[in-house]
Amino acid sequence: MSVEFNAALAKHLEGGLTTFCHAWAITRKDGKVFAFTDHDLALSFAGFEFRADTGLSAMALAQSTGLSVDNSEALGALSDASLREDEIEQGRFDGAEIQAWLVNWADTSQHWMNFRGHLGELTRAGGGFRAELRGLTEALNRPLGRVYQKPCSAVLGDRTCRFNLAQESYAQALSVQSVEGARRFIWQDFLAYDSDWFTRGRLEILDGPATGLWGTIKSDQIEKSARVIELWEPIRGTVQAGTEIRLVAGCDKRVETCQLKFNNFDNFQGFPDLPGEDWILSVPSSTSVNGGGSRR
Repeated sequence: MSVEFNAALAKHLEGGLTTFCHAWAITRKDGKVFAFTDHDLALSFAGFEFRADTGLSAMALAQSTGLSVDNSEALGALSDASLREDEIEQGRFDGAEIQAWLVNWADTSQHWMNFRGHLGELTRAGGGFRAELRGLTEALNRPLGRVYQKPCSAVLGDRTCRFNLAQESYAQALSVQSVEGARRFIWQDFLAYDSDWFTRGRLEILDGPATGLWGTIKSDQIEKSARVIELWEPIRGTVQAGTEIRLVAGCDKRVETCQLKFNNFDNFQGFPDLPGEDWILSVPSSTSVNGGGSRR
């Protein structure tokens, strides 16, 4: 965020008559950009084209000089020209970067970025939306560090797991044959993988209206000659027969799975030899070895 206030804008604001307005730019994770202003004419500066009359306005902005979380809210109208309801429902704006400026609409070189952060919770009601704005210090509220637990704490394929999902047999691209409620996917004669191979994995949409969306696989079963994959939640977009998808193998976080299914034990991020609660209650026994070794 800019630290130094725009000197020309400061001088303008000190005058008796001001011509300032607000402008916002939203950059989604997929790279798509939306820019708005509450002025009645479009504006152009900072590399953005800000559209007018899109129904976006901001409430009072609360900021601080310390490490407390900056916050604000933006209100707007849902429309094809601004933020669409179906795209909010699909989660495409979750975590999008947002920048806000105070700008002199008579001379757009006089502008000052007064907020930078990310979109938080979005709610919809009566053809409009309310978006929570989270400042840059929001990240300081997130807990960091390792968790001491038996299961692996990594996500399959991330920088701590380091497993290459591009390897043969661990990801499969194919077309949808049959789908029920955007949640239950059925293929005939798709038996190249064992049952449960994709359980806890991902189903990613590669084309169509739901491109970029994905779901976590709840179950992967073979019923007669058909493979049935069910998600925990329906895909929040239109998925029909012929849609291209990608299936990614699942991991149940156990050390045995890491070693036998993925041959990736060197990167296992759990602590499989941690003693369980029964170890705390254990007492010496006259009929077994009390050597301090594993009780498994």
